[in-house]
Amino acid sequence: MRLAIITPTFPPYSGGIGKVAAANAQELVNLGYEVAVFTPDYGQPAQELPRAKIERLKPFLKYGNAALLPGLSRQLKGFDIIHLHYPFFGAAEIIWLFHSQLKTQDSKLIIHYHMDVVGKGLWRLIFGLHRFLILPQIIKMADKVIVTSVDYAQNSFLAKAMSQDRSRFIAVANGVDVNFFSPAAQDISLMKSQGIDPAAKIVLFVGGLDKAHYFKGVEYLIEAMSRLTQATSGWNLVIVGEGELKSRYQALAARLKIESRAKFVGYVAEKDLPKYYNLADVVVLPSIDKSEAFGLVLVEAMACAKPVIASNLPGVRSVVAEKVDGLLVEPRNIDELANKINYLLLNPELGVKYGKAGRVKVEAQYSWQIIGMQLDQLYQSLK
Repeated sequence: MRLAIITPTFPPYSGGIGKVAAANAQELVNLGYEVAVFTPDYGQPAQELPRAKIERLKPFLKYGNAALLPGLSRQLKGFDIIHLHYPFFGAAEIIWLFHSQLKTQDSKLIIHYHMDVVGKGLWRLIFGLHRFLILPQIIKMADKVIVTSVDYAQNSFLAKAMSQDRSRFIAVANGVDVNFFSPAAQDISLMKSQGIDPAAKIVLFVGGLDKAHYFKGVEYLIEAMSRLTQATSGWNLVIVGEGELKSRYQALAARLKIESRAKFVGYVAEKDLPKYYNLADVVVLPSIDKSEAFGLVLVEAMACAKPVIASNLPGVRSVVAEKVDGLLVEPRNIDELANKINYLLLNPELGVKYGKAGRVKVEAQYSWQIIGMQLDQLYQSLK
């Protein structure tokens, strides 16, 4: 079966959608699919996948992770399955406009709906118009719509469409390589090279620091760290990620007088991420709105047997079992976030317990092999 995967980002870019698309592609190749991935050429070094074809298309226009790819419709002819990772502004519209031509080939269209797009300021208005005028048409034309959780879908912009035709919607979670992300001892040499105190408690954040990821809530985490009690005075906040907002976050840490404790380590290659997870005493995802639908970093942290703290948002809360493998906090509640970080740092035995439970869960539910088999079953059902 010939499969086309269309994604707005792809490794080495560190965004979650691209990581999911790459992992899906690799698992489906392993299952015998002929896979081609179509993604914009943003001028970065290309990551290849064994036995998969990666097509990096030059965008006619681009802004952030949106890219207009007018030649995409020609590229998609002859595929049995077209699997679009959404949001992908510029490609979704092309598929919508040329859908009737593609359907004459009896191809099936899957919309993989990762998240609502909310935005700020003028972009909030633009995204709102898109949601009102175009998104319903894109969802309507799909043979199946993948959501990362039913909880998220029922609280998202898809809620109405899902209530009208539940049979077209299927939940397929994001996953993790449970062999690659696994528990290991702290890398002391890495800590020293990054100026991290080997005796300190480590709070870790992993995520994009660019404007497209404004919703990660990094500023709330920095503020929370400045409010930890003196009983947890021996700590470092390690922030993994790169982007144009980094300098703003660094300035905030300086203003709060924690710049010596806040370590901005920049971009970290995928191959080195497990080393950073395994430094942590707790991993935090302090996202602020429903642009965060799942939280891939949560399952990566759990795979490394680390306790997690995450915002109580639809979809995200489906990953974290409260007081079993982590804790939930209300978005933007700085005092609650500080208190729960403080609590786990002061009770390391509880963190170990949560971490072990998280590892068991990801092995049972979130390995990429399991996700690949779920996608295979979905595709086969459309024959």
